[in-house]
Amino acid sequence: MGLSSSPKDGKSPSEADFVFRVLAAVQATLIFTIALIMVPLPRLGLEFLLGPAELLLLQVAYGLSFSGLLLFGGRLSDRFGGQRIFYFGLTVFGSASLGAALAPSFEFLVSVRFAQGVGAAFAAPAAMSLLRGLFPEPAAYGKAMAVWGGVSVLGALLGFIASGIVTTWLSWRWMFSVPVLVAVAAFVLTRGRLPKERRKIEYLGLDPLGAILATLGVALTSYGLIASGNYAWASVRVFGPLMVGIALLVGFLMVERRVRHPLLPSGFIREPCRIAGLVGMLLAAAGSVLIEFVLTLYLQQVRDWSTLQVALAFLPFAITLVAANHIAVSLVERCGAAGVSCGGFVIAGIGLAVLTAIAHDTAYVSVLLPGQVLLAAGISMVFSGSAVLSTINVPQEQAGLAGGVMNTAMELGPTVGLAVLMSVAATQTDTIAGYSWAFGAAALAYGLIAFLTLGLSRRKVCSAAAKAMT
Repeated sequence: MGLSSSPKDGKSPSEADFVFRVLAAVQATLIFTIALIMVPLPRLGLEFLLGPAELLLLQVAYGLSFSGLLLFGGRLSDRFGGQRIFYFGLTVFGSASLGAALAPSFEFLVSVRFAQGVGAAFAAPAAMSLLRGLFPEPAAYGKAMAVWGGVSVLGALLGFIASGIVTTWLSWRWMFSVPVLVAVAAFVLTRGRLPKERRKIEYLGLDPLGAILATLGVALTSYGLIASGNYAWASVRVFGPLMVGIALLVGFLMVERRVRHPLLPSGFIREPCRIAGLVGMLLAAAGSVLIEFVLTLYLQQVRDWSTLQVALAFLPFAITLVAANHIAVSLVERCGAAGVSCGGFVIAGIGLAVLTAIAHDTAYVSVLLPGQVLLAAGISMVFSGSAVLSTINVPQEQAGLAGGVMNTAMELGPTVGLAVLMSVAATQTDTIAGYSWAFGAAALAYGLIAFLTLGLSRRKVCSAAAKAMT
């Protein structure tokens, strides 16, 4: 990969690159674990005799704790050191994954899925904190983040594809062997190889009230948005969690203005480049889950494809993501992060526009395939550029915070985006026409953000910062 140009803590560049690959595999697996039960969810419902509400709880248990605790996980990494929090998170994540594979009941499975999310919320920002120490030079760190940006979306897609393939012949329980094996391998392969902790930020308070408000606010708001796919917006299951969650988030913002060491310093997210990067991560993640969700329903319910056929239908999407990520890294170095994000939104928007042609008898090869390939190429560029923009000028002592904020934006993207776009789809009486409208609305949103990002790429502060990093 050639990310590091000089030794760090006595480590050779090749060893730093090796550690980066292991950390990237962990990050991909954390996102992979979100999607691994999506395909076998109906089987789980039959095995444990679950109703719609219980299926929803099983579906969201991992994501709620993951997205809700990311900011606090980032704070812990900055306070106690990335290495310590990374191994702790990995232990919780791996142990809970083993428990999920052996789960004897629905209640136990929900509990360990929630525990998986807790471990992931600690491990993900800690891994980004370790990256900052692994690649101290701005150029190497910028290149690492450009690669890192494409890792997460690939993990989510591989979780979806793998679950469709594996559960065709094996039990859903085998899917949890992947996070267990990755957690064990990461322990073995990184021992003694992670960057040394040069200092701990002893003065940094933990802001427990802010952590509680942020965690509950994000979790309840996310639950309400996800529940809107199964229940009416005015129902207690949607309206209640949304209102309480929003109120808690407002309270969080008020508390953060008054505490000495806020969990999320206001100045951290006020930089135009960082705002653009976080919005880019959110929208790119939303576009990725939109095509997975819609095409899965379309191919299974309308075209009567099997789960294996649907999984294989997304292989071109995954291959394009990998190929485009390699190209995007070099583009970021030559054209700047904002320019690459802008171009990515344009390409992805064209792909979404192609998908608006979806109909009851749409051919896979002539419409669905080119649409998903264009979307994959575009969002891969967006993820790479946005990851760099999100971490511009981040000092070592805020590397965990940067990881928590960036991962939070990426986790909220599918939740917010899918709720909004499926609401657009619901305005049409014909389901397929609704899908077309959802793709069209997403294409318009991508076009607008491309225009705004283009203006940002011309700002001296962003171009100078991006140049320094790449």
